[in-house]
Amino acid sequence: MSESASNVVYLIIALIDFVIAGWKCLALLRDPTPTLSLITVNFVASGLVFAMAAPAGYRMLGDLTGSPSFATLPVYIGILSCFSLLHLLTMLWDPRLRQSPVVLRRRVTAWSAAYVAAPAVMVVAFCSADLSGPTDPLKFNTDFADEPPIQVFLGIFLATLACATLSTYRQCRKLKPADVRFQHALRSFGTAMLFVFGYVVCSVPAIALAALGNHALDTVGVLGSTFGSIGALITSYGLSGAAVGAWLGERRDIKALQPLWDLVVEGVDEDLAFSVDSARSHRLAWNVGFNLHRRVIEILDGMRALRPWVSPLPAAAVHAAQEQETARGTADARRLSEQELQAAVTAAALRDAAQRLQAARREAALRGHSGRPQPPAGPQVALPGEDTPASGERQRLLRVAQALTAPVVATALQAVRVQRSATEAADPQ
Repeated sequence: MSESASNVVYLIIALIDFVIAGWKCLALLRDPTPTLSLITVNFVASGLVFAMAAPAGYRMLGDLTGSPSFATLPVYIGILSCFSLLHLLTMLWDPRLRQSPVVLRRRVTAWSAAYVAAPAVMVVAFCSADLSGPTDPLKFNTDFADEPPIQVFLGIFLATLACATLSTYRQCRKLKPADVRFQHALRSFGTAMLFVFGYVVCSVPAIALAALGNHALDTVGVLGSTFGSIGALITSYGLSGAAVGAWLGERRDIKALQPLWDLVVEGVDEDLAFSVDSARSHRLAWNVGFNLHRRVIEILDGMRALRPWVSPLPAAAVHAAQEQETARGTADARRLSEQELQAAVTAAALRDAAQRLQAARREAALRGHSGRPQPPAGPQVALPGEDTPASGERQRLLRVAQALTAPVVATALQAVRVQRSATEAADPQ
C-alpha cells in the first residue's frame, strides 16, 4: 500500500476499533466479566496501534519524540498486546479448560509471562540500536534489518506474533460452541489469525534478505501490512459480529412489536408505559436490549389490563374461520400450526377487547361519566399462552404482533361483529 492509502485504511480501522471499544465499554458497565474486559482492552489497544501505525501518526510521534522511528516500538508492542489478549481470551472461552481451574490458571500464567517478557526484551533491543536518520514508516523492518539489535527486536516480535496467532487459531478450531452465531464468529476469528500470520510470512524473507544487503523483497514486506489490516478487520467482525447480529435482531423485534404495543398499551392506558420515551423505543439505537425487555413487559401489562374486556367469541370465530379455509381447499389455504393458531386467537381477542373498551369509553363520555368504564359482567376469559415461560414471551408476542393483520383474524372479527349485531337486533334490551 502507498502512504496515502495506508493513512486512509489505518485511520478507518482505528476509528472502527474505537467505536466498538466504546460500545463494549457500555456493555462492560452493565455486565463486567473478564472476557468482556479483555475484548474492550483489545479494541482500545488496536485502535491506538492503527492510529500510530498510520504514516501520518507515525511521523507525528516521531516529531514529538525527536526520533523518526520511535513509533515502531509502541506499535509493535501494541500489536503483541492485542494478539496475546486474544490468545488468552480463547483460553478463557475453552469449556474444557474452565472445568480444570488449576490447569487454566497455569496456562494463562505461563503464556502471560511469555507475553510480558517478549516486549521487555524488545524494548532493550530497540533502545540499543542506532536509529538515526529518516525512515519510511512502511519499511522500518527492511530499512534497519542490518542492525543486530533490530534483528533481535524483529526476531522476538515475529516469533511471538506467530506463536500468538497460530495458538489462537488452534484454540478456535478446538472450540465447539452450541450457539450458531458464536460458531460463525469463531470461524471468522480463526481466519483472521491466518491473515495476520500472513504478515509474518511476508516479513521474514524480506527482513532476512535485507539483512544481507539485498532489498529485492522490500515490497513483499510492505505487502505483509495489508494482510495484517485484513486480519484486524476480520478480528473486529469476529469479536463483535455476533453482538451486532443480536443488536440488529433486538432492534427488528422492537419494531415488530410496535403495533401490538400501540394496541394494548397506548390504546388502553398510557400509564402502563415505563416513560414518555416508550412510544418511540423502536427509533432508539441505544439500550436496545433494555428497550426490548421493557416493551415486552409493557405489552404483558397491557394484555392483563384488557383481560376483563376479552370475549370468548373471537377465539371461536378464529377456529371456525380456520376450519372453513381448510375445508374450502383453495390453493393458498394453509392450516396454521398450533403456535400460529394461538397467536391468531390472541390477536383477535385483543383487537376485539380494545374495540369494546373504546366503545365503552365513548358511551361513558356521551353520558358524562368520568373514570374508568365498567367492564362486562361474567368470568374473565383466559388468553392462549398465558402460561408461557418468561424466556419464551418475546417469541410469543412477536407471533401475536404478526397475527394482528392476518386475514383469518380480520375474517373472525367481521364474524363477531355480525353475530353481535344479530344478538342486539334480537334483544334490543
